[in-house]
Amino acid sequence: MPIHERHPRLSHQQPHTGPRTPTPPHRTRGRLRGVLATLTLTALALTATATPPLTGTATAAPPSAPAPASAAHRETAPAVPRGTVPDLPTTDGAASDRLLTDRATPDRATPDRSVTDRPPSDGAASTAPPSRPVHSYENAIRESVWVDTRLDLDDDGRSDRVAVDIVRPSEPARQGRDVPVIMDASPYYACCGRGNEGQRKAYDADGDPVTFPLYYDNYFVPRGYAFAAVDLTGTSRSDGCVDVGGRSDITSAKAVVDWLNGRARAYTTREGGVRAHADWTNGRTGMIGKSWDGTIANGVAATGVEGLETIVPIAAISSWYDYYFSQGAPLYDSGPEWLSDYVETPQARARCAAVQRQLVDEAPRNGDWTGLWDDRDYVRDAERVRASVFVVHGQQDLNVRSQHFGQWWDALARAGVDRKIWLSQTGHVDPFDFRRADWVDTLHRWFDHELLGLDNGIDREPMADIERAPDRWATSGHWPPRPTEHVTLRPTKGDGQGAGGLGPRPGRGTATFTDDPARGESDWAAAIDTATPEKAGFATRPLSRELRLSGSASVRVTVTPTTPTAHLTAVLVDLGPATIRDYGDRGEGITTLPHRTCWGAATPADSPCYRETAATTAEVSAIVVSRGWADLGTHASAREGRPLTPGTAYTLTVRLAATDHVVPAGHRLALIVAGTDKDLIDPPADRPTLTLDLTRTSARVPVVGGASAFVRATTGTPAVTVPHVTDPDQVDPPSHARRVPLPGGEHR
Repeated sequence: MPIHERHPRLSHQQPHTGPRTPTPPHRTRGRLRGVLATLTLTALALTATATPPLTGTATAAPPSAPAPASAAHRETAPAVPRGTVPDLPTTDGAASDRLLTDRATPDRATPDRSVTDRPPSDGAASTAPPSRPVHSYENAIRESVWVDTRLDLDDDGRSDRVAVDIVRPSEPARQGRDVPVIMDASPYYACCGRGNEGQRKAYDADGDPVTFPLYYDNYFVPRGYAFAAVDLTGTSRSDGCVDVGGRSDITSAKAVVDWLNGRARAYTTREGGVRAHADWTNGRTGMIGKSWDGTIANGVAATGVEGLETIVPIAAISSWYDYYFSQGAPLYDSGPEWLSDYVETPQARARCAAVQRQLVDEAPRNGDWTGLWDDRDYVRDAERVRASVFVVHGQQDLNVRSQHFGQWWDALARAGVDRKIWLSQTGHVDPFDFRRADWVDTLHRWFDHELLGLDNGIDREPMADIERAPDRWATSGHWPPRPTEHVTLRPTKGDGQGAGGLGPRPGRGTATFTDDPARGESDWAAAIDTATPEKAGFATRPLSRELRLSGSASVRVTVTPTTPTAHLTAVLVDLGPATIRDYGDRGEGITTLPHRTCWGAATPADSPCYRETAATTAEVSAIVVSRGWADLGTHASAREGRPLTPGTAYTLTVRLAATDHVVPAGHRLALIVAGTDKDLIDPPADRPTLTLDLTRTSARVPVVGGASAFVRATTGTPAVTVPHVTDPDQVDPPSHARRVPLPGGEHR
C-alpha cells in the first residue's frame, strides 16, 4: 500500500497550453504574514524585557554577516513530461511573463538582469528585524517522545513508534506562547553521526537527551524555536524497519508533523501508555537535513502534509531510482538493501528480514523500473507540495548527483512552489562547511520568514546564489535566468586527428568508439584534441565572449552497437584553464582546519563550536559541467531494458544533470560521447564498439540568451587562443569512491 494516494506520473500529463491558473488556495499564505509578524514581534518584545540576552565568548552567537540570500518565488508554468526538456526552462513560465507569488500583489515581471552575474548584495531593506537570542539555552526543556506511526513493518503485533528528541525554550512555555519547530529526521544519529565531525546524540542516566548533533538547537532555540531530532523507524531508539525512502521512512517523519499539529498520538516512553501532547507548539514546522535527511524532507513535503511550512533539502535525493540507476545504467554495485543493513539497529535487523527481501527482489540490478521505485519517486508528487523549498546542492556532487536537484526544481516550478537555491562547486558538502557565516545568516532569515512570519525581505531578493570560483559567488534574480532557451547543437566530423566541430549546422558522416571501462571523463577531456578509440569528441571554436549555461541539457544519439548490451555516457565540458574546488579530493572541495568558531549557546554537554574549513582548490585545463548516463537497452522504454540486435541503429535521449556554468571567453565548449564512465557507472556485460550517426545526433543545451547568445559567442575574433595541453592537471575521481552507495558520504 503506498504512503498516500498517488497522482498520475508527470510523463502521462499533457502539456498545458492555456492561460496560467490561479495559485491554489492552500498556497495562499501571504495575507497571514502581516498578522504573524505583528504577533511574533510583540511576543519577542515582551520576552526581551523579561529575559536578558545570552552573553559569553564561546557560546554567544557570532556577528551577523550580510547574506546573498535568494528569493523564494511562486510561479506557475506549463506541465512538461518528466524526462523531456521544454523549449524554455520551466521556471521561465513560457505562457506569460507575469510572476505570481503568494507574498506580493502580482505585478509585471521585469526582464531578468542576471544574464551577466551580479555579485551578492546586502539584500532588500527589511521591514522586520531578525529574531534575537533572548531565551536561555541552558534552561531549555529537553525531552523525548515516541510518536505512533500506525505501521507495523517489523510484524511484532504492535504499532511502530518513532523516537523524537526535543529541545525547546522554557520561557514561552511558562508564558503560554507557542513556538514553531525545526526538525531533522535522520537514520544516522546512532550509527554514523551527523555533520563534518560525525556528531551523535547523547543521553543522561535517565535517558533524557543532553547532546543534539549540529548547531540547529544551539542557534535557534534561544531565538524562539524548538528543535526536534527524529530517529527514522528501524534506527537508534525507534521501532520498525528501514525501507530506504519508502513508506516507513516517510511515514515515520510525517507522523511527527501530524503529532505537532494534533493529528497523531505520542507517548512518554517507547512501550508505555502515557500520552505526550504537543501543546507547546503552533505546529508550524520546517524540515532540514543533508543527504538522506534532506531526502526525507523531500518525501514528506511530497505527501502534502499540513503544518509543514518549509523544507531545506541539502544534497538530497528526489527519486531513489535515480540514485541507483541512470536510465537503466547502474551507478553502484549494490541496491537499497545495503543501506538498510548499514543503518538499522541489530534488533530491527533481526525482525525485518521481509523488508530486506523486498528491497532485493523489487530492485533488480538490471535497472528495470518497478513499483518499489514508484513509491520512492517524490518528483511525480511535486504538485502536492505545500511547503516552500530552499534547495542546496553541489554541482560536482558525485554521490547524490545533480540530476536530483534539477528534476525536483523543475517539477516544483511547474507546481508553483515557493523556492530558492544555492549551487556550489563542491561535492557532497553541507553549506555550513563551505560558506558558514553567510549560510547561518541566510538560514536564520529564511526560517524567520517561513516559520515566524517575519517580513524581512528575503522573498524579494535574488532566487539563486551560484559559486563561480572557489569562494566567489554571484546571484540570479530567477533560476534558470531569463531569458534562457535550449539551443540545439550538432556534432560535425573532424579530420580524424582530434575533435570534430560543435555548432548549429547539421553534421554528416559517423564517428566510432569502443567502450573502455578503464577510462573516464577526465581522460576523455584531457585527450579532446587527440583521436582516441574510447570516445567521440566535438568542440566549438574558442569563444569570443563568455557563454552561460543554466538548467538541464539532453543529448539525442542514434548509435549502432556491435553487441547485445551497451552503456552510453554524454558529458559537456568547458575546455580551458581554471581554478576550481577540488571535488575529487577526499574533502570534496573543503579542507577541515584545526580552529573552531561558535554558533549559538552552549551547555557542558552540547557545544556550538565547530572546526572551520577552507576551500581545497585545483588548477585544471578542463571542467566537466554536466553528465548523463544510459543503458542503450532502454531506447524503447524508460522502465525496462531490452537486448540489442548487433548492427541495428537505435535512437536514445540521454538526460544530462542540471548545471549553471559560465564558459569564459577564449575557452571552448565540448560534447563527448563514450561508453562506460570509469568509477561513475558500471560497465555492460559486453565491450561494444558503437557507431554514432552524426546526422541524427544533437545536444539541447540551456543557453542564457538563447541561440543569438551562442552565435555571438562563437563568431568574431576569439578573445584568447587556448593552447592544447598534452598533460593537464585534471581532477581525479573521488579518492574515497565506493562501489556501494552511502548518502551520508564522508561529510554526513
